[in-house]
Amino acid sequence: MRPFTYTGAKNTAEALQAASSNANAHYLGGGTNLIDLMKEDVERPDELIEVASLDYKKITSNENGGLTLGGMLNNSETANHRDIRTHYPLLSMAMLSAATGQLRNMATNGGNLLQRTRCPYFYETSMPCNKRVPGTGCGAIKGMNALHAIFGWSEDCVAVHPSDMCVALAAIGAKVEVRHPNGSSRMVEFTDFHRLPGDRPEKDSNLLPGELITGIHLPKPIFSAHYYYLKVRERSSYAFALVSVAAGLQIQGGMITKAGLAMGGVAHKPWKLVQAENYLAGKMPNQANFEAASELAMNEARPLEGNKYKVEMGKKSIVSALTQAYERKA
Repeated sequence: MRPFTYTGAKNTAEALQAASSNANAHYLGGGTNLIDLMKEDVERPDELIEVASLDYKKITSNENGGLTLGGMLNNSETANHRDIRTHYPLLSMAMLSAATGQLRNMATNGGNLLQRTRCPYFYETSMPCNKRVPGTGCGAIKGMNALHAIFGWSEDCVAVHPSDMCVALAAIGAKVEVRHPNGSSRMVEFTDFHRLPGDRPEKDSNLLPGELITGIHLPKPIFSAHYYYLKVRERSSYAFALVSVAAGLQIQGGMITKAGLAMGGVAHKPWKLVQAENYLAGKMPNQANFEAASELAMNEARPLEGNKYKVEMGKKSIVSALTQAYERKA
């Protein structure tokens, strides 16, 4: 690990000022991903600005009838909070499928959004990787790509986003609140927060330099009765998703009035299944409609040589998640 300066910010203003003064500084929350990357010499900040102690550790009501998650609250407290388990069980289920209890106790909500890909070419500093060193090429695109993207990839990067929490947030329709170093705040739609790789794969999000995640705003809950998070992985625990599906259904009078669907393990960002959501609205919650929705969802898939299996796996996973969401009772 390379030498760095540690700055313990006493308040938000100090953190923002420190970040604006050093373009090579990183905010430090739980550090569960960042410190690993520094040990591997993938990330090389010369200053860490500790923000985990800042006053964004609560879950509060918001003006939209939903809840706001503090950016510095840890994942365990969030997932196990009574109001999250009751009103946003899809989010709780997704978060509890991730990592280990020890890691969830440390990882912050804001940090979860910013965790970086687990692509082996990104971690191996002897290999080419445009995300790690722009302009060096993408080793995975013609290499070992069984774990990589089937949606939204570019010739510069085929890596996938690793978060489970983010897949559920995309399905729910969350927003992210961030503070700019000039003191202003802005709200970002969750689907606009993360980026596709394009020709700038080193940029995972649309955060501006020095911006700090302070909260995640959840809309009024509508998927608390019918929900499911399906995570397909190579081993039953402590593994990242090959494919995951967050499914939420609002059902009234025996009909689907609204669906929330997103996938993980398939793109550079949580992949919102807008066509499938729109198709399901006004339909009966049955096998035929779930299968039709899954076909729509996978229409734009562009698999690589090693991950063609993800197309069929994705279809079956969507159907399974929707079926279990429908059959599940809160």
